[in-house]
Amino acid sequence: MDPLVRCLKDLMAARAVLVTQRLAIGEPTFHLTVSEAGTPAGVLFQGELTATRPTEELAGEVRSAMRLGRIGSVDARSTLIGSLFNGEEELRTEGLFDLNASADVNFAAVELVTYSDAWMPFDLRGRAQAAVYEANAPRLELVLAELTNVLGSEMDPEDPTYFGTPTETGVVPHTDQDGTPSDSWSRYELPRRYDVFTHAPGFGNIGYRRSVTGDVRYVPVTDDRGVLGYLWASETEPAASFEPLDLDDGERYRAALTWLDRLRSAYEQGRSPCQALTELTGRSLEDTEGPLDLVALRAQGEEV
Repeated sequence: MDPLVRCLKDLMAARAVLVTQRLAIGEPTFHLTVSEAGTPAGVLFQGELTATRPTEELAGEVRSAMRLGRIGSVDARSTLIGSLFNGEEELRTEGLFDLNASADVNFAAVELVTYSDAWMPFDLRGRAQAAVYEANAPRLELVLAELTNVLGSEMDPEDPTYFGTPTETGVVPHTDQDGTPSDSWSRYELPRRYDVFTHAPGFGNIGYRRSVTGDVRYVPVTDDRGVLGYLWASETEPAASFEPLDLDDGERYRAALTWLDRLRSAYEQGRSPCQALTELTGRSLEDTEGPLDLVALRAQGEEV
């Protein structure tokens, strides 16, 4: 089968299975990349699509927008909104799954990645969640079984992650050596989140350093729930970052990341760390300027 048609058919067939259990709701949008044969870096088409038309019609529209060249591989990626049950309450959940499909002339595959622990009898902190598990795990098991039928392929669970072990029927939580459920969230996710604020990316334009030994200036950043964290900058080293206070809350974590983005923007505009701090002081996510209230902080030889 034509790789473009195969990729689109597989993606939409898989999504339709998830829809039956309300693990996918809303518009079927996805990002499509069509690569050129013989040129790994060559792209014939790339864009966001909404699959509200028959697959062949959608494939025809993509072809009409493609640049000339022979198709090598096709990759479709989507992040799904779905519903989870918390006891008797149904909750709309953003980013519940990543659903991806890929195809070339010799091979096709569909990948389903979950970002929820609702399929496990213990949450990522190792706490029992019998009602959540009983309401959601059977839904995922049904979906996984139906996917093998619809796609005509065998299930191939990936290797264990820090958070659980994928199986043909769902996800199994990790346990510690004594058999108790692991607190994977505190052990892996929170350190990973904090690492973003202390270590700049190791490639490309990394911006200011995010750790320093010595004196810094800092200023609190607040939201409607109090202090979100602290912007800080060094006068003696090209370093500046944001020190978040609440990494456990997803919404506040994403807000903290926004301040890293603002610091990167200041770096790209040629601002020194302290100039960036001065310009950003007092701003909310919506504000463009605010008062200056810097405080000197001695790190006492430790990294900030």
